[in-house]
Amino acid sequence: MTPPPDRLRSAPARVRRSRPSAVTHEDRRRTFPAVVPWTGEETATTWWGREWTRALEESALDPARLARGRAYARRGLVDAITITPGRITAYVHGSRPRPYRTRIGLRVLGDGEWDELLAAAAGPEYFSALLDKDVPRALAATADLLPGPGDLIPDCSCPDDGFPCKHAAALCYQTARLLDEDPFALFLLRGRGEREILAALIRHDSTGGPGPAGGAGTGEGPRLPTVPADTAGALHRPVGVLPPPFPVPAHPGRPPAGSDEPGAPDPLALDLLATEAAHRAHALLTTGADPVAGLTVWEDTVRLAAAHPGAGLTASTRTLYRDLAGAVGRTATELARAVAAWHQGGRAALAVLEEPWDPPAGPFDRAGPALAAAGLPAFRPLRNRLSTPAVQLRLGRDGLWYGYESDPGREEWWPRGTPDTDPVGAATALLGP
Repeated sequence: MTPPPDRLRSAPARVRRSRPSAVTHEDRRRTFPAVVPWTGEETATTWWGREWTRALEESALDPARLARGRAYARRGLVDAITITPGRITAYVHGSRPRPYRTRIGLRVLGDGEWDELLAAAAGPEYFSALLDKDVPRALAATADLLPGPGDLIPDCSCPDDGFPCKHAAALCYQTARLLDEDPFALFLLRGRGEREILAALIRHDSTGGPGPAGGAGTGEGPRLPTVPADTAGALHRPVGVLPPPFPVPAHPGRPPAGSDEPGAPDPLALDLLATEAAHRAHALLTTGADPVAGLTVWEDTVRLAAAHPGAGLTASTRTLYRDLAGAVGRTATELARAVAAWHQGGRAALAVLEEPWDPPAGPFDRAGPALAAAGLPAFRPLRNRLSTPAVQLRLGRDGLWYGYESDPGREEWWPRGTPDTDPVGAATALLGP
């Protein structure tokens, strides 16, 4: 979805970048996590959030698309939102499996507008309001901080040519809720980050002008009083009690969708790794133990492949198998067989698949007569394995019997069934009673 031609022609003239200043990249780029689904018709609670939605709704050409966008936002279909000067970007889920890349553009304020805004904001009543995440109306009017009708320029990778499409509308509505919580996101969208603004306000208060970051001052101003580091360290002030940690969430979070632009990393691989990292971090927080500690590279590769739902059944997951197996010098078939063993019994079952061994006298010797007494076919012993042409039992070092199946005469054994302490039980699960 792209704006109508008249808006495309006017957009370059509307977006004017302010003069660069010495700021960090992190201050000029912020990513906000996806907001959980919400209920109710109200999309914004602050006056500036409502003004934001009004600018969207008064320029929209189709109220029906706005309603669908509002429903998308309420259902939590907008992923993490990234804000940089002049642009809001997010992935919005729609009717297809891969989400749409959606953007909202807004003109960046010029240096002169920023000088006026900072000069007004340096007043004590406005400064304290900003620190409390509040935006006085008079301050916002100083430099037209809030957008008006037609100021928001939407763009989306979906085929809908509406202005805006429902995905862009959903992003706007979700942004309004974000601005309710952190109005500094609006300042960033207009060109300057929170730390940059606060530093400029402090300089303005100490020098009587906005200083170099505001684009007007040239001198350094009077030096602020300082304390030598060794003197500060010798004060030995008592350390206060730290607040209790935040409660651990009940479930790991969902990672944002990866980019589908040409040359970007594979979104499926990124999703797999991000989901894996989230589950591993959640396990560390809840149990204090790392579930991956002690695994070899091959074991961890099998575990990763086994954790992917539906692995091996689609073209994308077959590609995943091929890439994972190739990275460790194995074939996709070897990985698929190892995943079957991992599903059967985890790390212990993988060892049974790949490590034949000679069990001591005892349970293994008694297994043959027990199987014969149960009326099951004759099993041929070899090391820790008992085999018929189609079924095989393997004794693990953990004392469990693991079932395997193969097409007769092919000797291509695949793990099947659930491990059992009784060889008769393991065999019956494969052969039937």
